[in-house]
Amino acid sequence: MTATLPASPSARELTMDRTSPAGRPGGRRARAPWADRLFSIAAHAAAWLTLGLLVAILLSLVAGAAPAIREYGLSFLWRSEWDPVQDRYGGLVMIYGTLMTSFIALVIAVPVSFGIALFLTELSPQWLKRPLGVAVELLAAVPSIVYGMWGLLVFGPLLATYVQQPLQAMFKGVPVLGALFSGPPVGIGLLSAGIILAIMIIPFIASVMRDVFEVTPPMLKESAYGLGSTTWEVVWNVVLPYTKTGVVGGVMLGLGRALGETMAVTFVIGNMNQLDSLSLFEAANSISSALANEFAEAGEGLHQASLIYLGLVLFFITFVVLSMSKLLLARLKKNEGAKS
Repeated sequence: MTATLPASPSARELTMDRTSPAGRPGGRRARAPWADRLFSIAAHAAAWLTLGLLVAILLSLVAGAAPAIREYGLSFLWRSEWDPVQDRYGGLVMIYGTLMTSFIALVIAVPVSFGIALFLTELSPQWLKRPLGVAVELLAAVPSIVYGMWGLLVFGPLLATYVQQPLQAMFKGVPVLGALFSGPPVGIGLLSAGIILAIMIIPFIASVMRDVFEVTPPMLKESAYGLGSTTWEVVWNVVLPYTKTGVVGGVMLGLGRALGETMAVTFVIGNMNQLDSLSLFEAANSISSALANEFAEAGEGLHQASLIYLGLVLFFITFVVLSMSKLLLARLKKNEGAKS
């Protein structure tokens, strides 16, 4: 009695099984060929919509600022007079205030954020990492107006008493530093606004730095430690080169927040449209603060057009900053692997 073996499937049957819609992952595409096309259209539409909105904003700013552009041209950028009564306008004071407060904020915030990210990723005990990380991120949720009120009512008097007055006494009569720290010690001005901005952007920069530091492959760091490197050498020679794109992106994110911040700066910068000296303690103004204070009351004509011109200038400042960051990243990428 002979046993009957089950017939083996033919090559045609195997081919049909593998290529059938139910037998392969791409089978759904045969049943719904429009799905990929619809997804492609939606993705392209989102990208073009973003670009269209950007162009529309730029064109609306140019159209609104047209009277001021015709009246002043590029001289608006270095004119310091701002007199709505005489209908004479220049944006130098606001541009200087915006750039100086953002510069002060970055000088303070970048090292502090780097230290926070370094501590959380390399030095912090395990039980402290999560609570401290959450605490840093919660600072980003505090409304800007709260920062402004705290800066005016609490931080300003402390700054005047314990920082401004000692600095003025210490550098009185010194040629450059004496002028830099001159002015009434009342706790408002460029330095106060810059410090408040630094406190506001630290959570953004520190969070991004921490996240990009954590994506560094542990094998790279462990290899460096195994060769006898210190923690600083590992961070400087391994972590930072590996994550430089994310680090620069985090710094640019914080700078963008500092350039466009309105309410917190309005409370503590002093809102004075004059540039009497280059002192850090002098009251000044910024573009966003000037727009917040004057746009609602500005009548149609040169005043409103000049304010829109300030908005256009802020738009281009942000564009230039982002372009410089892209060039920096491209240069860093080009130099990868080059001998120092």
